[in-house]
Amino acid sequence: MAIETPGKRFGKRLRHSKVFGHGHANKKASNADLLITPLVDMFVIIVLFLIANFSATGDVLNITKDIRLPEAVNVKDIELVPVVMISNEQVLVSGTVIGRVEDLSREDYLNIPALEEKLRDMKKQYEDLHALANEESGKFKGDVNIQGDKDIQYKILKRVMYSCMTAGYNNINFATQTASAPKTGEQQASVRGL
Repeated sequence: MAIETPGKRFGKRLRHSKVFGHGHANKKASNADLLITPLVDMFVIIVLFLIANFSATGDVLNITKDIRLPEAVNVKDIELVPVVMISNEQVLVSGTVIGRVEDLSREDYLNIPALEEKLRDMKKQYEDLHALANEESGKFKGDVNIQGDKDIQYKILKRVMYSCMTAGYNNINFATQTASAPKTGEQQASVRGL
């Protein structure tokens, strides 16, 4: 018990008053404790959400609603290489629009110059990156995936394939869906090589 100086004492009601008593001395501390359990629970939920949405293999192909892939039975897994997407409306390389199918079907050239230029730039970037890293195993293989709609014109597909070959991409693979066989009904994107 603390020692108090003698003097006038106020009742219980006025003892905590700022005017009559020692109200300022009896204030509670304004420090708030941090509750660890809800905080840990929140971080566990965030980590589980991130793990569930993380793909270790990565998305090699972005399958859009504009492109309906053909089906194939003999397939192999997709590798991470440049992707040329051909819909009924436009041709894209790794998300960059190269041209409209309507305009490309009017031309009589065998190649698509914008596509060749983009693929050559990507090839040069690949070679420069591996040259800087001094990797012997990083030799350019010339692989490319073509993700084309099953109803595209053969003329457009032929021009895309020719442009890929002239740019140095000689290993052309086509993205397909696994055909639904009676034993397995799984639908996944895969690649069929030439």
